Amino acid sequence: MGLLALLLGAPVASAGLFFPESGGSPNADHIKTLYVLVFCLGLVVWIGVEGVIIWSLIRYRARRGRVAAQIHGNTRLEIGWTVGAALILVFITAFTFITLPSIIDPPASSNDVQGNQVSSNALFASTDQPAPPKGTPTLNIVVDGQQYVWRYQYPGKERLLVYTDMVVPTGVTVILDVRSDDVVHSWWIPALGGKMDAVPGYTNRTWFKISKEGIYEGQCAELCGRNHANMFATVKATSPRDYQAWYRREAAALDAARKAQQAGAAKIKQQQAEGTP
Repeated sequence: MGLLALLLGAPVASAGLFFPESGGSPNADHIKTLYVLVFCLGLVVWIGVEGVIIWSLIRYRARRGRVAAQIHGNTRLEIGWTVGAALILVFITAFTFITLPSIIDPPASSNDVQGNQVSSNALFASTDQPAPPKGTPTLNIVVDGQQYVWRYQYPGKERLLVYTDMVVPTGVTVILDVRSDDVVHSWWIPALGGKMDAVPGYTNRTWFKISKEGIYEGQCAELCGRNHANMFATVKATSPRDYQAWYRREAAALDAARKAQQAGAAKIKQQQAEGTP
């Protein structure tokens, strides 16, 4: 029973019963399309091979008084399955290279973070920039992996930092700079595309674009220590208006905390200067 439970739980642990999750971002949808194509081709090949084996077992099963034929090769058959396998590989390779640009390259946003519509030919900010200039239709967020939590740094003079839950506006292409402060982690929100490793001293980049409001969950996908299983991640997609309200609240709370810290440090410094315990 224990083995059966493990077998039934394995598809769920892979973030999908048979196929990768999708529906959150265009790159996740294209990853699923590529996966389904390869899966279907593999299934056809498997059915064909197993069918021939089963047919051969039945057709040429041992019978009393019958001597099995000794066959040392079949040139046409060998050429046929070699050419067939080569054609399948060529097709998969061609389809993969056709699909890859839509998985790797970020598209233009449908609107900016204020909710203003942008033209379809608008250029998105270069991922080499830590923060896109004001008015560009992308949002660049730095994702820091730390044992055992994700930290998100938003662009802007407020230097907003949040943990665990990333909030983004719908319709905006979000570019992530993924890195680590300690050991190797892996950022993975299944419904938003493939996972991306967070490596100390190096920045990896990925993206997603969410068209409808919702909550998308994931976690670290690289064993990073004893509490690895508790390193969860959540992306909350809201309307641009709600995103702006959330950002203002978080920025105000952070500013108040910084001022309180500065006031406390100044008070301690003054007490030390006056010799007050």
